[in-house]
Amino acid sequence: NYATPAPEALFPVAGVRLGTAEAGIRKKDRRDLTLVELAPGSRAAGVFTQNRCCAAPVTVCREHLAGDGSLRALVINTGIANAATGEQGMVAARATCDAVAGLLGCAPREVLPFSTGVILEHLPVDKLIAGLPAAKADLAADHWHAAAQAIMTTDTVAKAASRRIELGGKTITVTGISKGAGMIRPNMATMLGFVATDAGIAAGLLAQLAKDAADQSFNCITVDGDTSTNDSFVVIATGAARLEVDAASPHWPALRAAVIAVAQELAQAIVRDGE
Repeated sequence: NYATPAPEALFPVAGVRLGTAEAGIRKKDRRDLTLVELAPGSRAAGVFTQNRCCAAPVTVCREHLAGDGSLRALVINTGIANAATGEQGMVAARATCDAVAGLLGCAPREVLPFSTGVILEHLPVDKLIAGLPAAKADLAADHWHAAAQAIMTTDTVAKAASRRIELGGKTITVTGISKGAGMIRPNMATMLGFVATDAGIAAGLLAQLAKDAADQSFNCITVDGDTSTNDSFVVIATGAARLEVDAASPHWPALRAAVIAVAQELAQAIVRDGE
């Protein structure tokens, strides 16, 4: 069995604030919208489904990460996956990014959208956008636990993990959340995973770290042999701890190990909660 860590066991990551809201995307009276605000200078890299059919948010995420990896926000909805929804789905994913950008004062390209839930239904983007101000008002550095709950679909427990390590006289934090319980197979699965650190990592190295972490965690698990359309795993480096790490740094092995350890704990939590 798997037990969700207590809120106080999930260490805040400098440069990351999270907020959740009830947007009524598919069900009432549940928090189904998560907004993650990142400090200026944050970078991200991700790996996504290898399914030939990928959902609109995955396509938009790949486009937005194709540049220098600079990122200011994530927006995650549960309930409807916005998958196999054609051009209307792409319009909805882009409108979501535009709305978040307007709310936070950044460029739409600096926003990554994620959706999870029922396939073949159109995302009620008006409801999502209407819920964003409440999610923004809820932003706080210690809301990792609430965010882990808000991204759940068929999960029976929220999934989260956190580490602190000492590097160069600074305390570096790595914290992450994930969701998934069914349609889980190597090469990603019906899952979302987000891991953030307050260390600074160069964009190229961050992309390699995301791939390595996925290969040693989420790409090693299976529940039922099924893969899916929305699978996404993103690693974020805010740089807010004022410690820049490159591949030649003596701090790199320990930071890499901490990120992979968090990803492995999240992946194992998915298997323990498997349908």
